Amino acid sequence: MGIFNRTRAPVTDDVIIELYWSRDESAIEETDKKYRRYLYSIAYNILCCNEDCEECLNDTYMGAWVAIPPERPLNLKAFLTTILRRTAINRYNESRRQKRVPSNMTDSLDDLAYSLSDGGMDDLDEERLAGVISNYLRALGKRRRYIFMSRYYFAEPIDKIANDLSVSKSTVNKEIALIKSELKATLAKEGFSV
Repeated sequence: MGIFNRTRAPVTDDVIIELYWSRDESAIEETDKKYRRYLYSIAYNILCCNEDCEECLNDTYMGAWVAIPPERPLNLKAFLTTILRRTAINRYNESRRQKRVPSNMTDSLDDLAYSLSDGGMDDLDEERLAGVISNYLRALGKRRRYIFMSRYYFAEPIDKIANDLSVSKSTVNKEIALIKSELKATLAKEGFSV
């Protein structure tokens, strides 16, 4: 083995969390090494702009730095994804107000636009709505849940989802139509205006 074959094994999430907890700045470097590509791909699906994606990554790392401690995430990847999505969606909304070019997020949001009218829901209604949607997703089969999450959580384009599942785009579109129809019926049954 030559000197050039030395590669360090990736640091575990527990170690990264401990670095944050002890306020060691290398936590951000280790987070970036382990999750940069994953987080960047989500940000790009939402924003389609390299500069905005880089800023979102930085904001995500800063958000993790501020939140850990006091919070100790059970799943670092999910924790970072939540921070990144919130940051990217806020940046997307700001860009949209400034009339910049739309992204995959526009397509997925337009695709789901049928859902709820913003009839002035209070916090309890929003909490109940989140519970209804969460229960609906748990009841879906793996494939349909993957399609829903890929499209509406990660803002993936239809052709990527089709490629990931080795099916045609029309198959994914049919599945999405069924999911939306069932979700709409579920929401109406629970008393939400659709």
